[in-house]
Amino acid sequence: MKKYIFVHGLAGWGSYDEKYAKKPYWGMRNGDLMQYLRDQGFECYAASVSPHGSAWDRACELYAQLYGTRVDYGKRHSEEYGHERFGKDFSDCPLCTIEDETELILIGHSFGGTTIRLFSEILVNGSKEEWDVSEDDGLSPFFSGGEIGRVRGIVTIASPLNGTTAYDMFEDENFDPDRVKAPWWSNVFAKLMSRSVVPVRDGRDIRDYADFDMHVDNAAELNRHMTTFSDVFYFSLPCCSTKEAKNGIQKPILKLTDPFFVKRSSQIGCYSGTTKGGTVIDSTWHKNDGLVNTISAQAPFGETKKALDQSDLRPGVWNVYPNFIGDHMMIHGGLTRKRDVKEIYLDMLTMISDL
Repeated sequence: MKKYIFVHGLAGWGSYDEKYAKKPYWGMRNGDLMQYLRDQGFECYAASVSPHGSAWDRACELYAQLYGTRVDYGKRHSEEYGHERFGKDFSDCPLCTIEDETELILIGHSFGGTTIRLFSEILVNGSKEEWDVSEDDGLSPFFSGGEIGRVRGIVTIASPLNGTTAYDMFEDENFDPDRVKAPWWSNVFAKLMSRSVVPVRDGRDIRDYADFDMHVDNAAELNRHMTTFSDVFYFSLPCCSTKEAKNGIQKPILKLTDPFFVKRSSQIGCYSGTTKGGTVIDSTWHKNDGLVNTISAQAPFGETKKALDQSDLRPGVWNVYPNFIGDHMMIHGGLTRKRDVKEIYLDMLTMISDL
């Protein structure tokens, strides 16, 4: 039996959050996408992971919700990164029931895509670092690994699989984001958006936040520790809401880009440079959806990918959808601009269910 688990992105929310009942993350202004897909016969669930937490913390939370346990961030991880080892207990309220025959299809939007990739890696291969320190303190089954064949499909939507230059450009001394031309009103919206995506630091190590993982170099380091499994079907859906201007620069299409993203889209669309780790950011990185570079959302660099062809779907290969023409949030309903995307997800789940 296939169960479809949806994992939100940065600053997002899921079905455990009160906010979801008022404004579902999946569906946004169009109503609850989960309920719509359930009505079509698909068993769908919306997880609630840390809005600003690292991929590691979010993966641990996802495991606890799916398997009905208390969140265990690991002895080594919690000591190194400076926070409590254990979190919320989901023993009495699991997201769904996992049985022997249950197959998981994981669908992640934005940073949710990184989250589900790390989740599947630990679920199969465990964590040697946690094995080495947890023998006498109890080891979460999650870190033991061995769940081969449990995850059958991974879908990443507008995900920074290789990071996003939305963070790196602010640390490049040769680039001044404030000098990028954009409509005057976009500055106001950009400041409002920053309030929701910039975390309130709580004393933990700075490396234990989503914004750290989404730097280009740090995403590359994560990718070195995550496997594209030969028995799992991979799909990615990149988004783009920009158009080419002069000199390879990309500018946001105002009717497709939410006002909250226009300023950042303009900056990403013209930023070129070199990361501290040596990655060259050139014009191929300029297309974007307002928050994530389109090229980054296709597949992890170095992995085998091909254009989506429903007559030739292969496991162990990244099957890349054509670019969705819309901004970062439009792909699941729209932040302030309504977009009906129910048919996109219905077609997607129908395709996956027929594999």
